[in-house]
Amino acid sequence: MLAQRKYYEEEEETVYSRQYQEPLSREEEIKNLSVRSEEPLFKTVVDTATRSHCQILFLVAAVMALLVTVGSGISASRGYALVATQSQAEQMEQENERLRIENAKLKSPQRIKDIAEGELGMSVPKKIYFAHEN
Repeated sequence: MLAQRKYYEEEEETVYSRQYQEPLSREEEIKNLSVRSEEPLFKTVVDTATRSHCQILFLVAAVMALLVTVGSGISASRGYALVATQSQAEQMEQENERLRIENAKLKSPQRIKDIAEGELGMSVPKKIYFAHEN
């Protein structure tokens, strides 16, 4: 309590003394304004070791973010290529199945007989002779 009272009394004395001082001349006022204080307005404590550690940490984080971004881009492009390849493989499988069906139709004995009789004028013989070699 006494410390607070002492602080307030000192504060009142400085305010009182400022109020009843003689006004400064223009030159003194300019001189007081132009004199720079030894202390800066904002006191900054520069700990170079901590600052360098923070800079290294920021640099590592930036590089990691860059690597993640590049990796995501590469992964996405590979994914698109995989989808395109799968689509192409599916189309080739469908084409292969279509060709197998067409090949089976072309190989059918009935089709071959119809072409031989209709287009080539061939006929199936009524009698068949086999020769045996002994």
